[in-house]
Amino acid sequence: MHIDLTGKTALITGATGQLGRVMARTLACCGADLILHYHRNEEKALLLQRETEALGRKAVAVKADVTDYASVLRMKEMASNAFGAVDIVVANAVVQYEWTTVLEQPLEDYQGQFDSCVMQSVHLAKAFVPAMIERKYGRVIGINTECSMQNFPGQSAYVAGKRGMDGVYRILAKEVGEHQITVNQVAPGWTISDRDREQQTERNEAYEKNVPLRRRGTDQEIANVVAFLASDLSSFITGAYIPVAGGNVMPTI
Repeated sequence: MHIDLTGKTALITGATGQLGRVMARTLACCGADLILHYHRNEEKALLLQRETEALGRKAVAVKADVTDYASVLRMKEMASNAFGAVDIVVANAVVQYEWTTVLEQPLEDYQGQFDSCVMQSVHLAKAFVPAMIERKYGRVIGINTECSMQNFPGQSAYVAGKRGMDGVYRILAKEVGEHQITVNQVAPGWTISDRDREQQTERNEAYEKNVPLRRRGTDQEIANVVAFLASDLSSFITGAYIPVAGGNVMPTI
């Protein structure tokens, strides 16, 4: 048994980010062709496109603003021209900002998180799910966060956006399930990425001591779960919020 995405096309938003790059390489290694979304970093997007093509897969880098529906529709048009149908949508892009208290957090940060978490999810669904319904097949995967369950001080804008996203995904799963489209969320913990490896900041004992597995997860471990949810191995899983956090958060029944 192995993950085989041969013949599938996957869109990854925020593909040039720390997690996005690893997700892209992983899905390509599983056989998927890729639409690599970026907002500003064209150089990294084109590099990732070349890496994907070197793996024997087709890829196209597409610039778009996921908070703007018209821009997402243009991305859809470019994706359709390049590949036709999109089978897998991974919503990974998010606006970055400095965390502080509710009383000190600028109002625009709340709007930014709402737009990049909730509205991105809505825009992608409206743009790509109708074609999935026609084909009676699709995978929609949102990248959430363990913070949605932690609710720690300083996280308010991020948590508000991601918890709103969670509601959209759970309802979408119920609305499109009859068409054999699955809708799930992956919730990473504090993940080791290339930035940590370069800066040698992989370890954080204060964080790790509260994680049952006593370590931070890696970007590859997040990408592995995304690949599983993108595959037919997960065909009877939908509406799930799956922490990949070493047990640091545990959804209850």
